Amino acid sequence: MNIPFLDNWLKKQGPGARGAVAGAVDDPERAAAMAELFAECELLRVRVGRMGLELDDSAASLSALDQLPPRWRDDPEELPWIGNDAGLYLGTVIVRTVPGASWHVWPGGHPVVRLASGREIGVVEAGLDWAVNGAPELSQVYAEAAEA
Repeated sequence: MNIPFLDNWLKKQGPGARGAVAGAVDDPERAAAMAELFAECELLRVRVGRMGLELDDSAASLSALDQLPPRWRDDPEELPWIGNDAGLYLGTVIVRTVPGASWHVWPGGHPVVRLASGREIGVVEAGLDWAVNGAPELSQVYAEAAEA
């Protein structure tokens, strides 16, 4: 998956960054920068803020997101961006609250969350499925990650 802001960030990091990003969990500074970048989810935060929900990076906020009416489905241009942000937000909550979870970015720029067990969760895909279909619920994906 091509994520424009990640591509821009990689360009700023220099020519060796694309290969190094896949191992970013080994570099605490780079891992922290990635986590901060992924946590922005600005479009999602603004849209749900207008609906009265403040995202606080907690598991409870994922349940609250699941309960919102899916008004973003009315805008086909915005829908994939909301889904992308929802996936990155899901990943942010998992990384911040599930022990041993961390971001991992494949050389092609595809971010996943790697659990302590080694299992990887395609959070962006989960966010897109949630935005388009309403399933799986973000709180359900989180619960499965927390149990692993």
